[in-house]
Amino acid sequence: MQISKRELEKLDRIKRLNIINSITGIKPANLIGTKSDNGIENLAIFSSVVHLGSNPPLVGMVTRPLGEVPRHTYENIQSSGIYTINAVPAAKTEEAHYTSAKFENDESEFASCDFEPAYLEGFDAPFVAESPIRFGLRLVEEMPIAINGTVLLIGEIEYLFIQDELVSEEGYINLDNAAIAGISGLNSYYDLSLKASYPYARREEVPNF
Repeated sequence: MQISKRELEKLDRIKRLNIINSITGIKPANLIGTKSDNGIENLAIFSSVVHLGSNPPLVGMVTRPLGEVPRHTYENIQSSGIYTINAVPAAKTEEAHYTSAKFENDESEFASCDFEPAYLEGFDAPFVAESPIRFGLRLVEEMPIAINGTVLLIGEIEYLFIQDELVSEEGYINLDNAAIAGISGLNSYYDLSLKASYPYARREEVPNF
């Protein structure tokens, strides 16, 4: 398949959406936990979480265009300034997927989609108890992306939880043993498995391929 920009624009809207959402490959599947001013716990699946830096520890995520429909996650983060990011357990991809349904403001996806909220003292955003990798963040910067109305939210990690057996002495996290999921497009979920691990790449050590 070879498609020009002009041909892409002429495709059926749903087909175009699915192609463009899938071409970047498998992305991390994460559940974003927030709480409203009224104390309603919110949970939403995101595939746009990205590492931005380790010192300070910064993580970004991109919201969908604002103004189309209510964005409870974005509104809660703006209001409280804190949120959690939780890796989706591979055994609970269906439950995670349905957090994207259009729930009302007074409904909690935790309860509706069978996830248990967990809290740390002094941090009032809900974590996902079932997630083996989860972290709490404080919003430090918001960058509107004018061309399509999305927003890049940048958070600094304040709390981090990883199951002990998943972390090596050097700090590498074994995502294979973590049994978490990846996502492609809007509705295809994948198991993650370790293919190989290589040393830091130095020019003088490049093999003869």
